[in-house]
Amino acid sequence: MLNPLTTWAIDEIDPRVAAIVAATIGIDTHNHIDVPLVAAEVPGPNIDLAGEMKKSGLSAICMTFALDYQKLTNPGEAYERFLNGLAAMDQQLKNNSMKRALNLADLRKAHEQHQPTVIQSIEGGHFLEGKLDRLSVAYDRGLRHLGLLHDNDASVPLGDVYTNAPRWGGLTQFGADIIKECNRLGILIDLAHANGETIAAALKLAASPVIVSHTGLDTQLGGNPNMAQMMRPRLISKEQAKIIADAGGVIGVWTHLADTPLEYAQNIRALVDVIGVDHVCIGTDTKLTPPYRSAGGFGPRPNNPGPPPGGAPDDRHDKGPGDDGRKGPGGGQNKGRVGERTNEAWQDQKAGFYYAVVDAMLKTGFTADEIGKIGGGNFCRVFDAATSGRH
Repeated sequence: MLNPLTTWAIDEIDPRVAAIVAATIGIDTHNHIDVPLVAAEVPGPNIDLAGEMKKSGLSAICMTFALDYQKLTNPGEAYERFLNGLAAMDQQLKNNSMKRALNLADLRKAHEQHQPTVIQSIEGGHFLEGKLDRLSVAYDRGLRHLGLLHDNDASVPLGDVYTNAPRWGGLTQFGADIIKECNRLGILIDLAHANGETIAAALKLAASPVIVSHTGLDTQLGGNPNMAQMMRPRLISKEQAKIIADAGGVIGVWTHLADTPLEYAQNIRALVDVIGVDHVCIGTDTKLTPPYRSAGGFGPRPNNPGPPPGGAPDDRHDKGPGDDGRKGPGGGQNKGRVGERTNEAWQDQKAGFYYAVVDAMLKTGFTADEIGKIGGGNFCRVFDAATSGRH
């Protein structure tokens, strides 16, 4: 990382791109790192997280995992999965000589030292099971980014999920309690997967700006009608986006519904044109490292016949939204489908993810300063606001 060109041949990267990648804190605000969630399989196969991050050009990722890929049936099961996942991530970070960033100072220090870092995230409050004190335990284990909801309701629901029929009238009382506790402890609240009523109630309550880490503007549907139909419920309207931005929040644009880096940059531009450059970030909903398959409880098995109710392939995390039978660059073992892996987000992608995005954003007319904001600066602002002081 001392030389941003070491991963790729010099003639493959525009020096302007390399300079921006080196100067900015590039952050993917929603990146799944698969680890086992059952004790017998912890810590799982070694993963080259540091290598994939250096290849990507990203300075940090919000390293996330979810617990509800398979049905949670027993009391305490979600919490056990959560602790197992954290233990696995502890070991994988140790293997990669990496640490979690707990605040903005940690992010800046890691960037200055050319060391990749992660912000610990969880997608869905299933592990809480109605117990507020578990949030403090999670905080002490390094959690700094909480996705309130995922595909399926927690045993004690926190709010209505946007792909499910409304049941709770938006934010539940327990969801409200969790937001207050996140504000008190210093944990960034992520409202991805929340429906409009849940978002509205959360914004009224939150003492710090929030993030919606992975979505897209509902006017940017891409060129695949079937994909557009499936992903449409997961996209955000201009009106909803403005509400979040007006509350100081930021919205992550995912790589789905974009077949090229240039289309992705254009999707970013479309959202910037609606809410301004200070409220947009990157949130790919991809994986830097290979998918982890488990027979004992991690997530959708390879023979899973279909996504969960209302689910799209991105939430199964065994199949990328761009999947059409094409293989990732180079093919071979552990090569994900196009769209699944971060450094293989697009067909025939040759540069690492952030290099490709910065290049496309320059070609779309963004300035270096604007790229710095969208690439990570905007996230840093809300992350700092959430974690620097207890409310």
